[in-house]
Amino acid sequence: MSAVSESITQRMTLGLLARRYGLEIDPPFAVNVTITSLSDTIDTVIPGSLFICGAAQGADLPRAAQSGAYAALVPSALKGQCPDAGIPLLYGDLDDRMMGTLAAGFAGSPSSTMAVFVVAGDDEDVIDADAHHLADFLHMLGNPVALVSASGSTSMTRTLNLSYPLGILDMQRVLAVCAEDGVAAVIIAMNPSTLKPHALESVNVDVLGAQRSASGPDLAELRDRYAFVADGDLALTRPTRESDDLAADSPAASSMSRLRHMSLAIAMVLAAGVRRNNVRSALRVASNLT
Repeated sequence: MSAVSESITQRMTLGLLARRYGLEIDPPFAVNVTITSLSDTIDTVIPGSLFICGAAQGADLPRAAQSGAYAALVPSALKGQCPDAGIPLLYGDLDDRMMGTLAAGFAGSPSSTMAVFVVAGDDEDVIDADAHHLADFLHMLGNPVALVSASGSTSMTRTLNLSYPLGILDMQRVLAVCAEDGVAAVIIAMNPSTLKPHALESVNVDVLGAQRSASGPDLAELRDRYAFVADGDLALTRPTRESDDLAADSPAASSMSRLRHMSLAIAMVLAAGVRRNNVRSALRVASNLT
């Protein structure tokens, strides 16, 4: 699904969009038409949508209108070439950064309301396992947690039915759903199976982690590939001797692979500012339950 619709917190008029992004409205008197959702695929258009029409989608405009689209954003190159769909058109060319800003604005900038943890690396299976262990540990610490991964995404106990890899609109929609559910921390598996290039436009990442043995892209390359943003000086968090020692006192110590995943999870929650005593207490509880 490529849409920002569920849990939308913002509404925008075509006039506002035109002023903000330098778009041309046709007809000009449609400035007060109000858009309540975004979609870049026909099957996700709902009443109130702004259909974001790609260069090869001009023929889809009548179908978008029949599905309830209130307007369409059309590339400048298609001006004068689109079939009459009976809905206003916005002509202009938005790059991925602008699209991320637009989608985040519609969704209410959900990544700013939650702690966003991203797990990277060079092996998709390891990334997925790291993400699941981190989600379990954050839940153990008492956080309402969401997990976004191609192997299965959840918002607390709710299963999210998603089509992977996720794009810019998909990601903002998922985060908006998680924010509405009351999630405090969301964990994202940063791999090609889960995310398209630039999928994290306008997503604020708080902690980015990877295994110490991972030889994949560095922080700058990951930022270029997925286009996330961060407040302050974001560093790539890896397991440390301290996180190894703490993990050794957990039930994960029975397995070398689980120990590695737990060590990274501990290092990432420490990087997020969780106190060591809270980490130790959670590990003690987990040990008592086994």
